[in-house]
Amino acid sequence: MDEEAVSPALPVLNISAYLFTPLKDTVALREACHAQANALSLKGTVLIAEEGINLFLAGSEHAVRTFVSWLQHDPRLASISPKESWSASQPFRKLLVKVKNEIIRMNHPAIQPQSGRAPAVDAATLKRWLDSGHDDQGRPVVTLDTRNAFEVDEGSFVNAVDWRIDKFSDFPGAASQHLNDLRDKTVVSFCTGGIRCEKAAIYLRELGLPEVYQLEGGILKYFEEVGGSHYSGNCFVFDERRGVHPDLTPIQTAL
Repeated sequence: MDEEAVSPALPVLNISAYLFTPLKDTVALREACHAQANALSLKGTVLIAEEGINLFLAGSEHAVRTFVSWLQHDPRLASISPKESWSASQPFRKLLVKVKNEIIRMNHPAIQPQSGRAPAVDAATLKRWLDSGHDDQGRPVVTLDTRNAFEVDEGSFVNAVDWRIDKFSDFPGAASQHLNDLRDKTVVSFCTGGIRCEKAAIYLRELGLPEVYQLEGGILKYFEEVGGSHYSGNCFVFDERRGVHPDLTPIQTAL
């Protein structure tokens, strides 16, 4: 959505965005991001690691778009593409900007998305595959939920594979146990905004599954582009909204 687009009646713009890209100046970037976000009265969380950046922020439309534009002036972050939703009030209590070892913890350092992404499918392609029950080559399609069990319980794709993990660092072990269940299928890994399913797809390909794709932009981008088709329930989010409906409206009032 560009600066000229007509905004909904709800006044608070919420964004979720991440990008795997090599960042060596993590401490300096943390200070700059905190200063910029604080000056714009944004609230939420920004995580920075040598593998990239992951953020969840909310504020006025002008403030959020100003911050994203500022980020994109850094050539390393130029391709960052936020997912958007709107709320009546601020869903975050404060601003946190942190340097971490990983922007999403997997505890598997050989998986380095900043060195090359796994193939992705967009929302329209996944919907078309699920409509027909197979991919463009006729292979059966399975969706693989890479989120924590409590998130899955709020909603997921119909008939998605769910390994009931408690935290994302459990994913490699679960994948090794269930790998044979996914052979000879086209696997689409998905998560809330794309970051976990990107690492998951790379890991599964490293284990020898050739037809694994990540859902570009995760559930939030799917909702944004095609709505709730083939999805049951809501999408859990880690802020005061608790979750969003397929039309991206919050399931409960924010702060």
